[in-house]
Amino acid sequence: MSKIAISTSTGEIGRLIVAPAHLHAGNMDLTGDIGRLYGTAGFTIDYPRTVIEAVKSDKITITGRDKDKEDTTNAEKYARTFIDRFNIDGGITVNLKETIPKHLGMGSQTALALSIGHAISELYNRAVDIEEMALALGRSEIVALGLNSFKIGGFIVDGGYKIRDGSRVRMIPPCLFRYPVPEDWLFIVCIPNKPVPAILKIKENEEEILKTLKPMPEQMSDKLSRVMLMQVMPSIMEGDIKTFGRYITAFNSQLGGFWEEFQEGSTYCHPIVKDGIEILLENGAYGACQTCWGPTFYGIVDSGETARKLVEKLEDLIANEGGGDVFYTTGNNHGAVISTIKKW
Repeated sequence: MSKIAISTSTGEIGRLIVAPAHLHAGNMDLTGDIGRLYGTAGFTIDYPRTVIEAVKSDKITITGRDKDKEDTTNAEKYARTFIDRFNIDGGITVNLKETIPKHLGMGSQTALALSIGHAISELYNRAVDIEEMALALGRSEIVALGLNSFKIGGFIVDGGYKIRDGSRVRMIPPCLFRYPVPEDWLFIVCIPNKPVPAILKIKENEEEILKTLKPMPEQMSDKLSRVMLMQVMPSIMEGDIKTFGRYITAFNSQLGGFWEEFQEGSTYCHPIVKDGIEILLENGAYGACQTCWGPTFYGIVDSGETARKLVEKLEDLIANEGGGDVFYTTGNNHGAVISTIKKW
C-alpha cells in the first residue's frame, strides 16, 4: 500500500492526500508475439504533485482550481464512479489544492483518480485493493507506472499486459522491478509550450492509434528488453549513474525511432525536444529522455549546481519558442502520503 500516516484521535474530519507525478522512460516490447505487450519503465518524482483534501458529504462536490474545468469534471467523474461501483452510501467534497499538468506524460489522471478513490475508501472505512480500485476507475490497464508510483514510488518496471486470442486481457500489469531512486539524483524537467497542441491532438486519438499500431520489429523488442535487463536495472542497483544514464538514454531514443510516424519522422516529438535533450547531454546530464508522447522531457544529474545550470540553459532555449516550464526535482521513493485533517 501507499505510505499512510493516519491519526486515530478524535476530531478528524477528512483526508489529505499528496500523490506524486512520474516520468516515462519507455516500453520494452511492442511486438506482442510471445503473449504480452508494453512493459513500461519510469521514475516517480516529488514534483509536480496532486494534492487533495476530502471530507464526507451527502453529495459530490468539487472545489478549488476553479479555472480548470477539466480537473473539476474528471474529479467528479472519478468520485461518482467509485461511489457507484463500491456502493458507498454518501458523497464527498473534494478540494483540489494542486494537480499535475494534464496530458503531458506525468500521470495526472491516475494520480487524481487514485487520490479520490483512496479518500473515499478511507472516509467510509471501505477497504478496496488498489488494483481493483484502478480497474474500476479505468486506470493502469496498459501501463502500471502511475499506480506503482502512487503505491510505492521509486524506479519501476512493469511486465505489460497479457494478450489472449488476439485481444488485450483486462488487468493491471505486474510490477517486475522496483528500486529506490538514489537520493542524490536530480531530474531536470522541461515542458515546452510549443509542441503541446500537436500532443493534445494525438491524445484525442490515442485509443485508435494504439489499436491500429503496427507491431514493433522483434529485433527491436529483443534489444530494448536486453538493455533494460542487463544494463539499466543493474546499474541503478549499483548506484552507477554514468552507466544508467547512458543506457536509459539509449533505451528511450531507440524506442523513439519506433514512434517516428507520429513524430514527423523524428526520434522525439518536436525539434525543441531534440535540441533540449542535446543541451542536457552536452552540459552535464548523464541521461535524458522524452516522457511518453512528450512534450515533457528530462535529464538526470547528481549535482544541484549542474541542475541549476541546466535549468537556466533550457529556460533560454524555450524563451523564444513559446515559453514553458523548467524545474528540477528529486525522486520519490515512498509513493502517496495519506494523512488526516481536523478542520476544513
